[in-house]
Amino acid sequence: MAEAAVRIARPDDVDEITEIQARTWRFAYAKVLPEAVLAELDTEAARSDWADALAGGAAEVHVATEGDWTVGFCAAGHAPESEVADANGALPADAATIGLIATLLVEPRWARRGHGGRLLHAAATGLRNAGATRGIAWLPEADTASRKFYTRAGWAEDGTVRVLDAGGTPVRELRVTGPLTVTLQD
Repeated sequence: MAEAAVRIARPDDVDEITEIQARTWRFAYAKVLPEAVLAELDTEAARSDWADALAGGAAEVHVATEGDWTVGFCAAGHAPESEVADANGALPADAATIGLIATLLVEPRWARRGHGGRLLHAAATGLRNAGATRGIAWLPEADTASRKFYTRAGWAEDGTVRVLDAGGTPVRELRVTGPLTVTLQD
């Protein structure tokens, strides 16, 4: 295996991030999301959204590399109140110190090589350094691979569920929460 690393994303990573998201979602969510939603992922608008995210600084975006290849990415930042509230809209006591893993994707052909763990570790470290005390992430209920990944990292479902409208198709998501002291396993 070539040398694997994680670094902060740069503006010249936008095309790779957009392509990784499109390929990974097509692989993982083809049976969950309508084709029209998946087709929007590999467009100029999607590239523009990622360029804005990198320039805006609201989220810290890391990329995972193996040798010369960009193989995955993670976007994380402070969790807005709408993401941490329970089903009744009530906020937990620690709402101001919760970080959000907005997305963590590793292209399937590079899976099971530790890239996801390295990305989560880097994001958790960044969130902790910014004052977060724990993290959350939303996962499609059908995405058992991501749920297993977060479980191995010490995160668990907290019982909060939401349903999103994905181009007319309801997608049920589960919220997971966990510590920001992620340790890498060999």
